[in-house]
Amino acid sequence: MVYLVLTFQNSSNLAAAYGIAVTGTMTIDTILIAFVLVAWRWSPFLVTPLIGTFLCVDLAYFAANAIKIPQGGWFPLGIALVSFVVLTTWKRGRKLLFEEIARRSIPIQTIVDYVGEVNRARGTAVFLVGVNEGAPAALLHNLKHNQVLHERNVLLSVIIEDKPFVTKGNRLLINDLGKSFYRVKVFYGFMQTPDVPAALDLCAPLGLSFDMMDTTFFTSRALIVSAPTPGMMKWRELLFIMMSKNAMNATEFFKVPTNRVIEMGTRIEI
Repeated sequence: MVYLVLTFQNSSNLAAAYGIAVTGTMTIDTILIAFVLVAWRWSPFLVTPLIGTFLCVDLAYFAANAIKIPQGGWFPLGIALVSFVVLTTWKRGRKLLFEEIARRSIPIQTIVDYVGEVNRARGTAVFLVGVNEGAPAALLHNLKHNQVLHERNVLLSVIIEDKPFVTKGNRLLINDLGKSFYRVKVFYGFMQTPDVPAALDLCAPLGLSFDMMDTTFFTSRALIVSAPTPGMMKWRELLFIMMSKNAMNATEFFKVPTNRVIEMGTRIEI
């Protein structure tokens, strides 16, 4: 704030920045309301004139303030541009990352059919995985390098639904894959905080109980590197790699006990 005051030097320039910010926010809010009304299945004959009226007013205000862009209105537009670039880079990078992980993955049923002769260690292994149906990289690394699997192996996916809350009755979906392999999907609303240990406690009435002292959580941490032919511009790829290094660890986000976690790195080119 002090930097802005020193840079803009007078209240008129700050007022110009404020005017662009407010009218721009009004315009964006109107567009978002249109998406919400369409999602609520409102009639197009009602949505179009309603949103059109609001847009005409909002755009008129924005156009009236546009002449103040050189006097200070450039600042909120610059902040908006930076935010847009960061968010779209993250979305694009995650899409490329998941596509590469899916390309490398092996169908879990192939692993289940193969593990008949593999040595089994005591306890339960919980592999934190995405929504794809392939075998997790941590499981493949454990099988390849240690030639061993646990007595019971659980592929756990945490899925955030497009609704604010999910009741406990709809929290879990358990699928027995055979040979002591299970796929467990845990559902949360976007207003809820995922808690994996609490979700696993809910599995007991469904015939899949967990003892935290006998359970080990395996995660795969992607070491992202630039591919010879990157999927996006080089500077955006470097930005995504930097953001990935500073992203919150999945085990912290899901409240997994840190003393029960084994993390395995995977080098992935995007």
